[in-house]
Formats: sequence, structure tokens, C-alpha cells
Amino acid sequence: MSSAPAGDPASVPLLARTVPIADPGDLLELLPSPDVATTTSWVRRGDGLVGWGVAARVDTSGATRMIDADAWWRRTAAEMVVRDAVGVPGTGPVAFGSFAFSRRSQAGGTLVVPRVVVGRREGRSWLTVVGPAGLGPSPSLAHSRGDVVPVTTPGDVTFTDGALTTEQWQEAVGEVVAAIRSGTVEKVVMARDVVARTSADVDVRHLLRNLADQYPTCWTFAVDALVGATPELLVRRDQGLVACRVLAGTIQRTGDDAADLRHAAELARSSKDLGEHELAVQSVAEALGPYCSSFNVPDSPFVLHLPNVMHLASDVTGVVDRHTSPSSLALAAALHPTAAVGGTPTPRAVEVLAETERMDRGRYAGPVGWMGADGDGEWGIALRSGEVTGPRSVRLFAGCGIVAASDPAAEVRESEAKLRPMRSALTT
Repeated sequence: MSSAPAGDPASVPLLARTVPIADPGDLLELLPSPDVATTTSWVRRGDGLVGWGVAARVDTSGATRMIDADAWWRRTAAEMVVRDAVGVPGTGPVAFGSFAFSRRSQAGGTLVVPRVVVGRREGRSWLTVVGPAGLGPSPSLAHSRGDVVPVTTPGDVTFTDGALTTEQWQEAVGEVVAAIRSGTVEKVVMARDVVARTSADVDVRHLLRNLADQYPTCWTFAVDALVGATPELLVRRDQGLVACRVLAGTIQRTGDDAADLRHAAELARSSKDLGEHELAVQSVAEALGPYCSSFNVPDSPFVLHLPNVMHLASDVTGVVDRHTSPSSLALAAALHPTAAVGGTPTPRAVEVLAETERMDRGRYAGPVGWMGADGDGEWGIALRSGEVTGPRSVRLFAGCGIVAASDPAAEVRESEAKLRPMRSALTT
């Protein structure tokens, strides 16, 4: 584990000051710089958090990457001087994080404390500035933004195959279907990557704005070069209450409202998709059990309508055990990987996909989100996302749940539908 704070909390205490501000308008419009390494976002339906700059940071790796980051944040937050004049979830010091899907991945994990955070929740807006204690007057938004660099577009975009060609990936899906039918495993979630190359430098703000406009019901995120709009909430902890949104079972939209309603009804009756969804919900309930004094699992899923696809969805809720009181990140660590992004039984499924994907998916399908000093926070699953790998390159990801009834050609089409959000964000 390595940390690189902008000021060492052990010798120079950090002060986090939160003040109320007038409604600043579109949060994503406030981001002053195109720098993907120092831009953070967690926005849904106009509310949420955006940040820039780095006051403190830790990088972790291996099987304990999330637990190590959680411990670092507990220490760092405890050593801060906090002046919070607002006092709602998301105020005071906040850490944004993203973590690799696999413990073996070189991508590891990161928690970053932005120098500036602007938030909005239920009509209340605030500004938090983190820096050395004792410096400067009460913060202002205009001063905190500094010099603003105009947003630029990425220019012409070309897409090429990633680790596997389309044909190779389809063949790999066929291998997984054969393994499932042989009884080796019940479900495996296969990821696929595509590389986008741009004629101009990528401005993360351009991607975020397009994603937020096109997918307002998703959580639009940016942390440490990972950018996306996820429909899946891994876990939220809010004043002792826990919530998880499980998505499993997908069908593409056609653009014809009447046809989509028929397809939604078919999805809700599909034995293949209902079985896949039930496995995913069961894995979440089993993982949450040791950490909650009580929880509720819906009897049946609902159909979540997104612009490009429809999903079977279930919201699992619970109450945190007050004796152990795990943080939101600790809960995310306990839940990850769920059957929705790994498979069932999950340990064996993860082994199968490690053999058949033939790539390191990095932080795709890993936890991404934020956490406050009290441990409350929101962590999504990094889906519908891309990793900015260079000034003019982005690695895009999509995944499909493979079961015995899966058709490899149909899974290719589903992966294309799931790649559409990031393709569109780059080319619009």
C-alpha cells in the first residue's frame, strides 16, 4: 500500500471546511480542468458530488485492496480538522475510490480526497475545501475553481478490437456455454473490451456531460481515469440503512415504444433471465447477511428501462448491525464480486472467466464511488465505462451474463448494446 497525500496528515494536519452555497447549477459544468487524473464525479439526476485536485491519496493492491484503503481513510479522516456548516451526507471530507475487479489485477485500487468538492442533495448545495489547517479565509466557489479551461471534443474517433477480436470473443463465449452445460459452473459474466482512439486529446468533462445527458438515471462517475455511467448500485450506507440495486437479465431496446413494452413483458417472464437474476439477488443477500441486523429481499424483480437496454432489477435493503458498524466500503468489499458481475457459484465462475477472457479487465466491474468521514457513502459497479489510457486513447468495456441457454451471437449483440453509452459519449 502506498499513499501520496498533498500534505502529510501526521505532520501537517488537513482542514476540511464545508460551507453552504447557492445552487451552482449543473455540477458537471463546474469542473475546471480536463485532467482525468484529478477530476472526480458521482452525479445522478443532477444531484451528487464533483471534485478536483488532490489533497490526499492512497493506492492499494491485492486481495485486501479495499480493506487497506478503508483503514487508511479511517486514520486520515480521524486526523483531519473538520469544520462542517451543512451536515448532510456528502459534506465534510470525502474520498472517491475505484478498485480492480480481480485481486490479481495490476490495476489495484485508489482512494483520493479531492482538494475541492461541490455537492448538491435534496435542494441543498455546498462547497468543501481540503488543505493545510489554518490557511486562508472561508472558501468561495469562484476562487476554488481558479482558471477554467474550456471543454474540448475528442475529434474523430476510431474503434478497434481489444484483447480479443469479435470472432474470438464469440468463440470464448461458446467455450463458457459448454462448461456451463457440463455442470462446471452455473453462470459466468464475460467481459469484452474495445479500444477507442481519438484525433484530439480526451477531455473527461466532455464524456461526463454526454453520459449524464443521455443516462440521467445512472450514476455518472469519474475516479482516477475511470469514467462511466453505471445503472447498478453495489451498496449505499446512509445513517445506518443499507441499499443495493441488483441488475441481471438484459434485453436491447428497439426504439419502438410499443415493441419495447412487449419486450419488457417478455423479459419479466423469461425463465433464463429470471433464473440469472435470482442467482444474483441470492448472492447479494448472502453477502449482506453477516453485516445487517435485518434486510428485505423483494419477491420479484421490476424492469428498469434505460435508453439502450432494459434490465431485470431488484432493490435489496437492510439495517447495519450497530455492533460491527461496517463502513460503506467495507460492505462493498464484502459484496464484491457479486454474481451479477462474476457468476455463480462466484469463486468458480471467476476462475473460469480468468481463463476464458484472456485479459486483465482492470477496474471494470469493480467498486467505484465515494465515502464520507463517518463511513456513509455510495458504491456502484463500474459498468458502461471506459479507462482513459492515454491522451488520445480510451479502453471501453461491456459484459454479458452467460448461462446454459445463452447464444454466443446474441451475446455479441448484447455486448454491442452495452458498449453504446461510451461510444456515444465519445462521438456525440
